[in-house]
Amino acid sequence: MSLPFDLPPANPSERLRARGAAARPVGRFEPFARAPEHDGWDIPEEERLTRTEVSVERPRSVITRNQSPDVPFERSLNPYRGCEHGCIYCFARPSHGYLGLSAGLDFETRLIARPETPQVLEEELRKKSYHPNVLAIGTNTDPYQPLERKMEIMRAVLEVLQAYRHPVSIVTRGSTILRDLDILAPMAEAGLAQVGVSVTTLDAKLARDLEPRAPSPPTRIRMIRELSRAGIPVRVMAAPMIPGLTDHELEAILTEARRAGAKAASMMPVRLPHEVAPLFADWMERHHPGKVEKVLGRIRDMRGGKLNDPRFGERMKGEGEMAELLQQRFKLSCKRLGFSRHLPDLDVTQFRVPPRPGDQLELF
Repeated sequence: MSLPFDLPPANPSERLRARGAAARPVGRFEPFARAPEHDGWDIPEEERLTRTEVSVERPRSVITRNQSPDVPFERSLNPYRGCEHGCIYCFARPSHGYLGLSAGLDFETRLIARPETPQVLEEELRKKSYHPNVLAIGTNTDPYQPLERKMEIMRAVLEVLQAYRHPVSIVTRGSTILRDLDILAPMAEAGLAQVGVSVTTLDAKLARDLEPRAPSPPTRIRMIRELSRAGIPVRVMAAPMIPGLTDHELEAILTEARRAGAKAASMMPVRLPHEVAPLFADWMERHHPGKVEKVLGRIRDMRGGKLNDPRFGERMKGEGEMAELLQQRFKLSCKRLGFSRHLPDLDVTQFRVPPRPGDQLELF
């Protein structure tokens, strides 16, 4: 199949290991494109392994406000930009374009850490004008990606939220979250924490290709089990469902997650905004060449003839017979398994600003 996209060829001197993308297409804001060009000398290029590079950003603010009617949170926070998990379908890939970087390999190899996030967060929470609401973390890039094991930014963020009794909702597929059970469990007991765990497939080989540096499917089921045993409400996120590739696993994913202790479930068909569409099509050509036409065709059937439909009210659920059938299967499975559609609301009334050393305490 001839793909309707023009991706630059991969750099022949780069050796990729466990990466989702295979090229560095320029972002949609860049005026020039770059591509490797043979210099005419018959001398083999020295091959080098592509490694992850980390830069540091010092943010002036960390709480992002959201007004989209399609997402159930009003404010969010991201400790990192880019994500080493390398999920090829990730809708957050185009956000790297705002940094002048590629949504392809740059997104998963050129990461930006924000180590001062906990301190900036605390200053924002201490403002007299601040009114508490649930803080969503992991809505763009994963706060528990591999880099977190070294940086521990997310753990420090949780320590701040615990001290302020501030509610938090986390979305992740990173097993490092289990390191923070000592913080999350008491917060959950007080009605201040809940977690969503993303499970895209139960096929280990497919998961390795789709999400090359994310934990394996059995590890994610174990995450659900251990979080649930610790008393933390868990929602399984069967997302994204890729028609013709992973959608047949919907019922099995929900069943395994329910057995592991998940209380609620959600599901979303895949969406491929901006640069993600050609990257995903290229991935399909490399890993499943015989299914390219079938999978892309079914995605278009669910997205009004396109690979992405950005309209509010449609982008998270799709449209057409395929999308409706998927939604019906999801609802029937949730009813059969006893899933709730939503976890219980978190408590925003406990928020308080702890005194700093030397602060004068109030008498009343």
